[in-house]
Amino acid sequence: MYSYEYPRPCVTADALIFRKINNKWHILLIERGNEPFKACWAMPGGFVEMDEDLDTAAARELQEETHLEGIALHQLYAFGAPDRDPRHRTITIAYWGIDNSEKTATAGDDAANLQWFALDNLPRLAFDHDKIIAKALDTITLEPK
Repeated sequence: MYSYEYPRPCVTADALIFRKINNKWHILLIERGNEPFKACWAMPGGFVEMDEDLDTAAARELQEETHLEGIALHQLYAFGAPDRDPRHRTITIAYWGIDNSEKTATAGDDAANLQWFALDNLPRLAFDHDKIIAKALDTITLEPK
């Protein structure tokens, strides 16, 4: 295998999962169990494995951290500001989906906890997840027209 001597970025996949609760839109967030941003809220997500495609990584990370499966995920946008992750240069591909299943999500893997938050009452978020959520809300339509 040939490897370049130049540094390369890491790639992650993050999932914005929306659910309507009591006639109000909410987003599922995990409480991070590890640094950086330990105990802060974030979208479920993580690193893309070397042998998987982006869609598979997004679904896998969602399942590992929330135990939710079968949600149709749609690619939203790539986020790559050089300082978005304090560990190293990381580019994330954000996905979004709507969960109409009413299944109970439970924290798993490196998620210490999880919670559905009303879109108008979000906590302080890790990384640049506030920008990712803002982009999603400017881009997608949660209500059918």
